[in-house]
Amino acid sequence: MASQTGSGRARIAICDDYERRMTRNPAWASIAERAEVVVFDHPFGSEDEAARMLEPFDAVCLVRERLAFPASLIERLPRLRFLAFTGARNPSCDHEAAARRGIPVANTPGGPSKASTAETAWALILAGMRSLVRADAGLRAGHWREDASGQRFPVPAVLEGERLGLLGLGDIGQRVGRVGSAFGMEVVAWSPNLTEERARAGGARLVSKAELFSSSRVVSISLVLSARTRGIVGAAELASMRADAMIVNTSRAGLMPQAALKAALLAGRPGHAGLDVFEIEPAGPELDLLGMPQVTLSPHLGYVNGAVLDAFSAGLAEVSAAWLDGHPTRVINAVT
Repeated sequence: MASQTGSGRARIAICDDYERRMTRNPAWASIAERAEVVVFDHPFGSEDEAARMLEPFDAVCLVRERLAFPASLIERLPRLRFLAFTGARNPSCDHEAAARRGIPVANTPGGPSKASTAETAWALILAGMRSLVRADAGLRAGHWREDASGQRFPVPAVLEGERLGLLGLGDIGQRVGRVGSAFGMEVVAWSPNLTEERARAGGARLVSKAELFSSSRVVSISLVLSARTRGIVGAAELASMRADAMIVNTSRAGLMPQAALKAALLAGRPGHAGLDVFEIEPAGPELDLLGMPQVTLSPHLGYVNGAVLDAFSAGLAEVSAAWLDGHPTRVINAVT
């Protein structure tokens, strides 16, 4: 489960390095000469396990939001003196609670994660609208134009001339929209603060939230999760969608409750969903969407690619070395 180098002195834990990439940057060799570095490549099963395993460490590095780091966990780690996470933000890390303990929290560059997430959205859209997953499984099982169980799947769709609805028109939403335009789709958008001028600048036309859901063949969610946006896609929005529509979420599961989505899919509106994010991650056999052919799933691959992981590795090395030098950098919280 873990690998380590060095001995004594400060101890640094790197959590949830599923891909075993976080110590790949050459700078980690010099860090390992100054501190003991331990890499955990599998998730902890509970907060209790996380507290037990991380208790001996002075510094903890988090890969994105794979491990939640709330105040309750911070308070159970009396030795903790430094926290770092990859990317610009991590709402699962309570940096204010860390600040109250005098623990600086640092972040890292994100690499081309926005481009990667937009590409993942389109991978899900195309796979879902053209039934590629079911077709692949059927062909491997010896069936032609049937799924693995020999059942027919929906006739693939053509997206040219259809409407793409973007829930959120930030950098990722705009990237998704540009691909839709290239396919010949009409691109519309809505978000709580979006104006007509900003929508036009982002390559879309502003419509109401109700119109976006009721008229779009594909709805792609590209919003930041916050208290204001949590649950912004609920039963009413889903029920208003077309029976031949697809909704895609590569942002955060909290934007669209899984229970509401499952009920909507069983009711036939929308007809399909593509998900890269889940309420519990890693998602396991208990995920009740696994047996539904109306869903195309990927294991939170939105930001996962070599360039992004290399940026994360370099960034964690940079902030860890600065902390060891006694001059933390890229600190995002106000340590008292």
